[in-house]
Amino acid sequence: MGGRGRLGSSTAATCAAYDEEWMNMAIVVTAASGQLGRLVVEALLQRGVAADEVLATARDTARLADLAERGVRTARLDYDDVDASVLSAGDVLLLVSSSAVGRRTQQHRNVVEAARAAGVARVAYTSAPAADTSPLVVAPEHKETEELLRASGLPVTLLRNGWYTENYQPAFAQARATGRIAAAAGDGRVASVERAELAEAAAVVLTTEGHEGAVLELVGQEAWSHAELAAAFAEVLGTEVAYDALPADEYRQVLLGAGLDEGTVGFLLAADANIADGVLAPTGDDLARVLGRAPRTLRQTVATWA
Repeated sequence: MGGRGRLGSSTAATCAAYDEEWMNMAIVVTAASGQLGRLVVEALLQRGVAADEVLATARDTARLADLAERGVRTARLDYDDVDASVLSAGDVLLLVSSSAVGRRTQQHRNVVEAARAAGVARVAYTSAPAADTSPLVVAPEHKETEELLRASGLPVTLLRNGWYTENYQPAFAQARATGRIAAAAGDGRVASVERAELAEAAAVVLTTEGHEGAVLELVGQEAWSHAELAAAFAEVLGTEVAYDALPADEYRQVLLGAGLDEGTVGFLLAADANIADGVLAPTGDDLARVLGRAPRTLRQTVATWA
């Protein structure tokens, strides 16, 4: 915008406003105090994004203090009470799905409406595998969110994140302590993925062009059974690990006996039923294409837990 000295006062004022708006644009990450959101911020920085070009948001900004100390911009963004002024025209927004099961669709709607009002450039959303057709226990609210995003008119990228391999870290601890793992998943298979690689994929999408309208099924290239999970644990731990394939009713009592509440037990049993039915078995290459390499295998991820 050269030649400002020759501009009229009104035009100069317009340019000044434009420059101020441009300076405020950012890559915005919601729920940045959570496990995935924080990893996305780290991945952005590792990709060379300047710290002051990243806006990390959370309901409790105190949990972002360490990022602020590194120069990352931070702001409060509460899914239940979204302040649209946090967002700016031209922002690239990552909407990390809420953990408030049963309230997520409305929470996501609040963010999407704020994004529309602010004029963000594009939105990426962390959804679930095959969210529009899957019987997966967590799919319905993701499907609803995908629908409202499509209806918003905003350029959208759907990051259909696969089942986290890290979901099985408690099972790894159990294997270490007892030499056994238990589940009600039968011989069902899981094309799981490492959370950090999903964060890296999100960072790639946020910092490169050509993803508008894309639906990325970010699942693993291999699918493993719980027997193979036990074998991977055994290899890493250097000891035998057995898999107890339990009926749902029996596993329910095990979980309750471990002190889990009814809601958590119900969710875990539903997830295992989905796995037994093959819902999480489909593999894919989208994650490898986004990363530019094969994602880590189950064995490679489990090795980092030892």
